Amino acid sequence: MKYRLAVDLGASSLRVMAEDQNKQLFEVYRFQNGPVLNKEHLTWEIDRIFQEIKIGLKLAIKKYQTIESMAIDSFGCDYVVMHENEKINPVFSYRDRRTFDIIDEVYDRITAKELYQISGIQFQPFNTIFQLYKDKKEGRLDKATDFLMIPEYFTYLLTGRKVHERTMASTTGILDTSTLEYSKEIVNRLGFNETLFKNIQNPSFFVGNFTKEIEEEVGGNIPVYLTTSHDTASSVEGIDLLDDIPYLSSGTWSLIGIKQKEPIKTDEAMTLNYSNERGPSYFRFQKNIMGLWITQRLHNELKLDYLEMARISRESNNEATFDVNDERFLNPPSMKDEIITYFKERGIIKKWENKDLLNAVYRSLAKSYSIALSEIEYLTNKKYDKLVIVGGGASNLFLNEMTKYYTQKELIILPIESSTIGNIKNQKGED
Repeated sequence: MKYRLAVDLGASSLRVMAEDQNKQLFEVYRFQNGPVLNKEHLTWEIDRIFQEIKIGLKLAIKKYQTIESMAIDSFGCDYVVMHENEKINPVFSYRDRRTFDIIDEVYDRITAKELYQISGIQFQPFNTIFQLYKDKKEGRLDKATDFLMIPEYFTYLLTGRKVHERTMASTTGILDTSTLEYSKEIVNRLGFNETLFKNIQNPSFFVGNFTKEIEEEVGGNIPVYLTTSHDTASSVEGIDLLDDIPYLSSGTWSLIGIKQKEPIKTDEAMTLNYSNERGPSYFRFQKNIMGLWITQRLHNELKLDYLEMARISRESNNEATFDVNDERFLNPPSMKDEIITYFKERGIIKKWENKDLLNAVYRSLAKSYSIALSEIEYLTNKKYDKLVIVGGGASNLFLNEMTKYYTQKELIILPIESSTIGNIKNQKGED
């Protein structure tokens, strides 16, 4: 039996998954992931993550005799700055707020509209373009010879080759949607070193085999490919999605959108803050919504498991909702207190029991999906009757009920490992 591996790195967990010739999936290894506080900044434990990846690979090689290929996908926007073959610490998390003070300076050099007309990427304060400019201001790029997005960096550690991948590059806010290369206009206007933006490849590109050191450490060798290395790109690739059906990838982030042959970069799309991220042969016209990050934080604060959280939500008579996309919910000290304060500021003062709080979260997420779908219908001048939901949120029955209530769409619920399926599908370009 022949197998392929997918290393699927999410913002809250990492999985090493195997697929056999019959398209059956098997979990090889999983561990929890998350940013850690390092000298007042949120950073990734990048060395620990790589050690965990190697544990997963070692287990896979021991268990499966023939592994034809592997690839890595992850969340977007974050990266590793390198000097030659050494990383420049720390590796910042997109949840850190370090870029907020330089956004206006970026727009002084190149306006928001100019950026959108080139990259088609929605504004988010943690976009790679802002993170890199902050690095430049702080001198972290002075000796930099490379920057590699998270899956590209791990691919380098496995193979010794530095390669950029297009779907991930499209999350940076620096990729030109016309040329599908990093934009020289943006790079020059912001004073970046052009040599950092090189060697960009499509999914299915063969990178190489393991280095001798990695081969000895994990007990074997596996051909390493690029895939649709942005996890949302892999997630959309993991479902048989007709071009006229919107998708909702429901995880730590909720991403709702539609596949398009060409990007939509109208003034209205920019004002409503929509992205044009690259797939293998199309663009994903979509919006990022805060997503299950809010419930993940409340899971830790309230000490409730996810099934219990969804169950008690049904017991609430709450009908109040809040703006889940407000930046205040990006990473507050207490998510519970932040939500309650939000309501207090708007004159909604009451005793918030856990069931009421959670009900408000699920309602608010579902309402945000409805708003986004209405915007997509307006921007594409089409009416959509269905919505495909994949990811962890697809298993939340109460959230699905609220989504159906607010959107009034027929829901196609697919609680599958879609990012893993898409990762494996695009390793060697096979259907």
